[in-house]
Parts: sequence; C-alpha cells; structure tokens
Amino acid sequence: MNRFIDTIEWLAAAFVGIVALDIFVSVLLRYFFAVSIPDSYDFGKLLLGILIFWGIAATSYRGGHITVDLLWSAVGPRGKRWMDIFATLVLLFVVGVQTAMLFDKVRLTYLDNVQTYDLNIPTWPFALVAWLGDVSAVLLIAIRTFRLIFHPEDVADTHEAVE
Repeated sequence: MNRFIDTIEWLAAAFVGIVALDIFVSVLLRYFFAVSIPDSYDFGKLLLGILIFWGIAATSYRGGHITVDLLWSAVGPRGKRWMDIFATLVLLFVVGVQTAMLFDKVRLTYLDNVQTYDLNIPTWPFALVAWLGDVSAVLLIAIRTFRLIFHPEDVADTHEAVE
C-alpha cells in the first residue's frame, strides 16, 4: 500500500516538474528567440489543471494541506483522533463528489471534441489525466480514513510532527 501511495506522490512531483519545464522553455524561447511554442498557453493551462488534481491526491493522504488546529490542539489524543476521522470523512465526501463532477467534464469535453487553438489537439486526454489524479485522491483519502479508524499508528500527520 505504501508503494502505491509513494507512486502517486512521485507522479504529482513529476507534474510539478513538467509544468515548471513548460513555463521555463516557453519564457526562454519567447525572451531570447521571439518564438512561441504552438498551444503553449493551452498546454500550460491543461497541465496546471492536472497538477492541481494530482497535488490534491498527494497532500490529502499525508495531511499536508492547510489546516486550522485551534480546536484540535485544545483536545486530548482521543478527541484529536475523532476530529481527524470526521474531517477526513468530510474530505472524502467532498472530493468524491468533485470526482464525479469532473468525470462529467471529461465526458463532455470528449463528446464536444474540444481542441487546442493552434494544433487542434483534443483536450479530453488532459482532463482524463486530471480526473485520474482526483480518483487517486479519493483512493488515498479512503485509505487514510481506514487507517485512522483501524490503524491510527500508520498515519503520520504533519501537524502532529510539529508538536
């Protein structure tokens, strides 16, 4: 299971690198050679969408997203665990609904044959990769929820490490 989690985190990191490389090469070509990559804006936009959804997957399992711990830090260990379980269940519900809605977006993008401006490349594969990131987020949040309930020692929260 940990190998699956690590693979998703590595994929998210790879998408960060791809987006950074796209921006770097586009700016370099535009600034020094007055040349632009065809569909550079479209690719940047689509890759950023992919990055966001895979980033959600990477941060959701580790608990690395932004949290407000005012109430959490005031309760004991048992209260913290129950608050973590409740918050993770809410997150699972929200990201699950988001995943269902994003699948509809992928389907409509495919059916409407939406393409990039310059090269007329279909955009639905990019939306599909973003959706797969969202599916990964749901799987990781479900794993986190299971571990919080049955094996809390296996879940390392970043806010616990700070204390």
